[in-house]
Amino acid sequence: MLKTFSIGGVHPEGNKISAHQNIRQAELPKQAIILLGQHIGAPAKAIVKRGDEVLVGQKIAEAGGFVSAAIHSPVSGKVAKLDTTIDASGYRKPCIIIDVQGDEWVDTIDRTPDLVTETALDSKEIIDTIKEAGIVGMGGACFPTHVKLMPPPGNTAECLIINAVECEPYLTADHQLMLEHAQEILIGVKLLMKAIKVNKTYIGIENNKPDAIELMTKVASKYAGVEVVPLKIKYPQGGEKQLIDAIINRKVGSGKLPISTGAVVQNVATAFAVYQAVMKHKPLFERVVSVTGRSVAKPSNLWARFGTPLSQMIDECGGLPEDTGKVIAGGPMMGKALPTLEIPSAKGTSGILIMQEKESRRLEIQDCIRCGKCIEACPMGLEPYLIIAQAMKQEWDKVEKDSIMDCIECGSCQFTCPAQRPITDYCRLSKAKVGGILRARAAEARAASESSKK
Repeated sequence: MLKTFSIGGVHPEGNKISAHQNIRQAELPKQAIILLGQHIGAPAKAIVKRGDEVLVGQKIAEAGGFVSAAIHSPVSGKVAKLDTTIDASGYRKPCIIIDVQGDEWVDTIDRTPDLVTETALDSKEIIDTIKEAGIVGMGGACFPTHVKLMPPPGNTAECLIINAVECEPYLTADHQLMLEHAQEILIGVKLLMKAIKVNKTYIGIENNKPDAIELMTKVASKYAGVEVVPLKIKYPQGGEKQLIDAIINRKVGSGKLPISTGAVVQNVATAFAVYQAVMKHKPLFERVVSVTGRSVAKPSNLWARFGTPLSQMIDECGGLPEDTGKVIAGGPMMGKALPTLEIPSAKGTSGILIMQEKESRRLEIQDCIRCGKCIEACPMGLEPYLIIAQAMKQEWDKVEKDSIMDCIECGSCQFTCPAQRPITDYCRLSKAKVGGILRARAAEARAASESSKK
């Protein structure tokens, strides 16, 4: 019997339209707009200035703190300016703009197709290399990978879990990456195992990817301690906490980190990036992006350099269809509707979904009928109907008490709501409000503590 997580979940239509489309290289932009905040944590700090000449793979921004990540140039050319640009959130964010001139790479990157299987680097050296390469979680959260590989005191890694689920509808980037680069991924897995000093890895793949399961199982058989785990199809199985529950049957407690279960979870594309960084000396400056939708002329999986305008990738796939209603960065469940197509791709850009007008239109909101479907669907065991009612009244103390910070914003509650209520929207708002309250409370406590010491 196939494994899956034990609480909640829904079954949206897969719509894997771009599945089995070979990954092809996207065209270089004429001007690359590289965001400095492509990850969770402090934005990176630019170390280049206007007029500087840069090469592909050259570091152009250093980590802005412990939880941060370096950024490397995805193109060669001249820095036009340091400025701000609109990102997927709709707000203006700091960026570096580079006028592209050719495609010259730093000479330390190994660009040959040769597979490199062995390294003399120890655990610390592998983590340092990953940090230097600017690698972050490629599944969407973009948490700096090197931080995740260094568990906080009192926590010890017992196993590595590779998230190859790709449960978000429409997206196929990870699936195709496994089909084309299974060997490199498995070497990346062994490097991650060495980094966190574990002897066991589970690679979770949903059962709608039988070809990937077969190939990854065949390749993994050559590596001791690596097991491919086929999973029942259920959204949001790609969530860290849900994947841990599904594979090793351990639950992450409220307010706890996944490492509290002994598991370190990394995305399959992150494992590939680790291989490239450690074995090929290639920092993270490009990724696979699914460009897809029911009306898209050429649904595709593209190798896209960061800083490429989303409009350019859409044009490469046949242009914007006439019946477009919304363009989503990511998938339909957790992605964000874009205010403009002139947004640059970044480390977390896994997909561009072009939704038809008829499927993107929200239906009229009705009164809650207390059916309980949102409770049944919530993979975190929350009561979404209650949270939205409290949020609408701005009762943030009650929202906090009802564990809103455990919400993973998966959209399962809203997906299953027969009254079409915007539950996920209010959950996101609530998390932002309560998060601000918690930060202010912590700051006050620190200030009071420092004052008492004087």
